[in-house]
Amino acid sequence: MVQRIIWTTQAKKIFHQILDFYNQINGSKTYSRKLNTEIKKNTLLLLQHPYLGRLTEIEYLRVIVLENHHIYYQINDKNDEIEIILVWDCRQDPQKLLEFISKE
Repeated sequence: MVQRIIWTTQAKKIFHQILDFYNQINGSKTYSRKLNTEIKKNTLLLLQHPYLGRLTEIEYLRVIVLENHHIYYQINDKNDEIEIILVWDCRQDPQKLLEFISKE
């Protein structure tokens, strides 16, 4: 059973960039707070349901699909943890996604 969820440095950085982008474009933190809550709620579900996300083309990588955002993660059974690899806004250039995913 999964005991904890950890975020990669890259995942934290990119997610904060997404939140900052919405703060600036909306002139308010309302949407960013809502998005942050939704992402956290879905990542916490992984503690009870680690296989909730669907498999991707990359063997070890799973994804939770939300409306315009995807949470990419991997399960580390050896350490009983889930590692959040990336939170991605799907309205960005898909080529960038491949660059980030292939770095892991």
